[in-house]
Amino acid sequence: MSIDTQCDTAAPDTGARTTAADEGVLRTVLRNRVAVAALAVLVVLVLVSVVAALAPWRDPLAQALRERLQGPSLRHPLGSDELGRDQLVRLAGAAGVSLGAALVATVVGLVCGLPLGLLAGFTGGRLDGVLSRAFDALQSIPPLIFAIAVVAVLGRDLIPAMVSIGVVFSPTFFRVARAATMSVARETYIEASRSMGGRTARILGSHVLGNVGSAVIVQISTTLAFGILAEAALSFLGLGVQPPHASLGSMLTQAANLLNTAPQLAVEPGLVIVVLVLAITLVSDAFRDATAGEGRW
Repeated sequence: MSIDTQCDTAAPDTGARTTAADEGVLRTVLRNRVAVAALAVLVVLVLVSVVAALAPWRDPLAQALRERLQGPSLRHPLGSDELGRDQLVRLAGAAGVSLGAALVATVVGLVCGLPLGLLAGFTGGRLDGVLSRAFDALQSIPPLIFAIAVVAVLGRDLIPAMVSIGVVFSPTFFRVARAATMSVARETYIEASRSMGGRTARILGSHVLGNVGSAVIVQISTTLAFGILAEAALSFLGLGVQPPHASLGSMLTQAANLLNTAPQLAVEPGLVIVVLVLAITLVSDAFRDATAGEGRW
């Protein structure tokens, strides 16, 4: 019998316990009516964005100058912009771009921070000290300033800017994963696996990762909200999506010169940003409260 097999035999079945706790967290979240409503809003917005991207019922770039700056109508439910483009179609596509950009930043932060946070929290010692100092230094960099520097080198494009934002977000994932891992690493079954010579990667994947997942999920949702705001700020400054394509931030930029004649062009993308961030924040708060109630931090 191999060492890893012995470790699996000696360690208790944490999978069933983790699954039961996850089901308890999910039930707690679903009992929160505000969180359920926020989640429903997010699902609707995501579905609308996907439909607009995959099967647009109207070209968001199609111009009709004779229909410029029209108010709401059957043809244009949310009116039209200064080039006669349908505002509803543009908002649907822009929301998808902003969500995708925020997802890029979140995935980059997760990939850069989570594995190293697990490793630092589990091993401790000199490795933990070196990684902690490195991420402390990275966290001291303002995200937008770093993104502007990257855009200055690579050119105005949304993906490099959001990747740089994600890199600066990674210390938060590192800290969350490290703190949760340090708490789990003191459990008896982890010590038993260690003492029997189990591989670090196997212990982290089999016994640690499932127990720190709740804290990581909360951080993912929080980072998504910050990512949407970061994308809006970069695009508002002209460093994100470039015309004729649109994101929520670039739509605000284009509407800034028309506040006196067509203020709805700024109000509509602003409201979408507020709704997206608020809905994500409410869902994140519900998960945080549920995991705290389950004692899984």
